Amino acid sequence: MKAKMPRWYSRLKRRAGKLKRQIWAIFLAMRDPRTPILARIIIAVTIAYALSPIDLIPAFIPVPGQLPDLLILPAPIALAIRLIPRDVAAASRREAWKRLASGEKVKKTASAYLASALFALIWLALIAWIATFFL
Repeated sequence: MKAKMPRWYSRLKRRAGKLKRQIWAIFLAMRDPRTPILARIIIAVTIAYALSPIDLIPAFIPVPGQLPDLLILPAPIALAIRLIPRDVAAASRREAWKRLASGEKVKKTASAYLASALFALIWLALIAWIATFFL
């Protein structure tokens, strides 16, 4: 018999799903030529963080694993959405819904692997820098 999940955990999972849709939508908006360059830069950094294999807290830990994504990602997503023209944002949301409904996933490209490697190097440099204070 499966244990029933608390209501707050269900809400947390629902919000994570909404974030997933928003990331798809801003990814599609980034590829649109009508999107301003500043919005594209913010979107690229946000998506690189969201797809990065390195998490502040591993995602497999049920509640704390989702907290960094739910606390860090909404700010740049909201900023990017404000910078994207309304018609581009609306079209991107519709396309994101279609792609998510079909089960399509974001394809890992060479740039995605490069962004992941960059984030890994940044984390390693940060850890090394912090370690110098304790050694």
